[in-house]
Amino acid sequence: MIRVLVVEEVRTICEIIATVLRSETDFAIVGCATGIDEAVAHLSGCDVAVVNACMTTDTSVRLVRGLRRLAPRVKIVVMGLARSQHAILQCVEAGVAGYVLKDSSLDDLLRSIRAADRDEAMVAPPLAATLVSYVAELVGLDGSADAGSAGPESLTRREREVLGLVQQGLTNQEIAAKLVIELGTVKNHVHNILRKLNVNSRRDAVHVSRLAGLWGASEHRSFGLGRPAEMQPERTSLFSVALGASN
Repeated sequence: MIRVLVVEEVRTICEIIATVLRSETDFAIVGCATGIDEAVAHLSGCDVAVVNACMTTDTSVRLVRGLRRLAPRVKIVVMGLARSQHAILQCVEAGVAGYVLKDSSLDDLLRSIRAADRDEAMVAPPLAATLVSYVAELVGLDGSADAGSAGPESLTRREREVLGLVQQGLTNQEIAAKLVIELGTVKNHVHNILRKLNVNSRRDAVHVSRLAGLWGASEHRSFGLGRPAEMQPERTSLFSVALGASN
């Protein structure tokens, strides 16, 4: 039996989702929570927490991280996620065990919950390459360049984004908060930046990057802060998933 906790900020939607999931013979609903404070009471008896991403992506990511800190063993599945690489990668980095896009079916949600409970992950084929590239970036590799290359041109997209924030004078902690990623991940990126630029300090990295013409003094102020319109977090509701499943 998979013990499931449903986390959704709107009580009515939370109860609808719980009712739908309760109809599955291998699921036991341990509770409905509208926020992290309420979720705490149910975490000890929970195997999988289903979090509805009807909030902004950043808010959902912070909720996931809070749940992960309080109960590391609990698997988290985010449902209703926007079809955005940015949103998905943020949730993956936050530690989710699975996700369901907002246009996915109830069957997709059920499969994701069961897969998470088995320590498996379901990844949509169109996003597989993105996740592979993301993992490569975390270890300092770049799929478009030789892994042994060095210099400003070898910086990955994420490393350039981090370096842009370093130029603004942000600390590692502030960069982590800005990009909604773990502090350890920021430190890893900074380490790779210094190695690739062959420098020993953040100040030298900024100096070398400017000399290399990565961006001008005025450009770096806004580097990494903008986001294409299609990558903006969306506010979604899973009424359609819950209600559609009961038809």
